[in-house]
Amino acid sequence: MSDDVISEIKRDYVRNLAKEGKRVDGRAFDEFRPIKIQTGLIQQAEGSARVQIGNTDVFAGVKMAVGTPYPDSPNDGTLTTSAELIPMASPDFEMGPPSGPAIELARVVDRGIREAKTVDMGALCIKPGEKIWMVYLDFHIVDYDGNLFDACSLAGLAALMTTTVPASKHKIEDQPIGEDFPMPVKRYPIMTTAMKLAPGKLAFDPSLIEDKVGGPRLSVSTDEEGLIRAMQKGLEGGLTRDEVREIIRISKEKGAAIREQLFKTLGHR
Repeated sequence: MSDDVISEIKRDYVRNLAKEGKRVDGRAFDEFRPIKIQTGLIQQAEGSARVQIGNTDVFAGVKMAVGTPYPDSPNDGTLTTSAELIPMASPDFEMGPPSGPAIELARVVDRGIREAKTVDMGALCIKPGEKIWMVYLDFHIVDYDGNLFDACSLAGLAALMTTTVPASKHKIEDQPIGEDFPMPVKRYPIMTTAMKLAPGKLAFDPSLIEDKVGGPRLSVSTDEEGLIRAMQKGLEGGLTRDEVREIIRISKEKGAAIREQLFKTLGHR
């Protein structure tokens, strides 16, 4: 039996189950799997975090470097995001240059962090127009069991929140830059992703099988004030206005709960 036929059988199974008000793993449609957050696990990074959502397992690492600002933002630091999908995490991933899914993952997560103005980039200016801090945020997928967007977004935020800018380790013209200081994080966006399994049936935190055979996907990033900072629609198919409104409503609720867990884990007030 071909892979296409097997995929279609799985798709019909997930869709028919959703029409009955059920999910494959028995969760409610708005229910997330257990979330675990750990930080400070990578010694060579300026900040790091590990996030597990169910069996999905991702690491985020932050490295800092001194560089030259962009001409259109001479007094702001920069942020570059990348993601690596390795075969160890899933048989669907291959070694080599970044794949389309890896690029999409990095861009969607980057947008949620960037549009929320999570980091005060102005505070990462060392010498206006000449030297700034460059932030490199990298994601490594250890185990893919669905919903990489939310896992990486949360790991990225946790890593940034626990980053120390290593000013004391760098010099400009043989002069020390200054003392180390915490990454200037000022916003706390949380991304939540929902997938349409059947008309009106919107599953949050899609599992692996839902990721593979589900319909259109919508990821929404909201901040601590409940403001929408970014949205990204993926995969084929459409969403009605009511479905989009429902996703946004639940995203705000779930985002607030996940943010509270993050703050509690990190001892943030």
